[in-house]
Amino acid sequence: MALPKLNTPTYELEIPSTDEKIKYRPFLVKEEKLLLIAMESGKNKDILRGVQDIVDACTFNKLKLGDLPMFDIEYIFLQIRSKAVGEVSTLRVLCKDDGETYAKVEVDLTKIEVQVDDAHTNKIELSDVMGVIMKYPTIASFAENGIEDMTPSNMIDVIVTCISQIYDKKGEEVFDAKD
Repeated sequence: MALPKLNTPTYELEIPSTDEKIKYRPFLVKEEKLLLIAMESGKNKDILRGVQDIVDACTFNKLKLGDLPMFDIEYIFLQIRSKAVGEVSTLRVLCKDDGETYAKVEVDLTKIEVQVDDAHTNKIELSDVMGVIMKYPTIASFAENGIEDMTPSNMIDVIVTCISQIYDKKGEEVFDAKD
């Protein structure tokens, strides 16, 4: 006789960068254990992988996580965590006035939103003649470029992976970064 299959509740959220609606479920004990093991290692790479695995499993393997901006993955993870552990998280925050005292602050994870300024653009004008069109950093761009020891050189490598196109305003030519 097979063990009974337990149903977990499902919820819906909107991905901030695409406004696409997806279904998700809270993480289970096995996934929480995966995250705890990753955190015990103390390595950013393991923690990033643990978060990625949890988001993938809890969104029913429907998303291409390597293509999503990092802030989308963080937002989705917070929503998953809020349904699994609790909607309110208590943080210890260093007080700015003296730089020594810590205060406990409660944050309602369901009220966290990704904010985008109305003037936001993905174009960066390098000169009067040339500019670049950027894309958001992804989980893959951090994983590929040494998240363990982020240095100025590694950060430049991450920025390079975020260049989508280079354009020439005078000749109106556009070059894909992959070329």
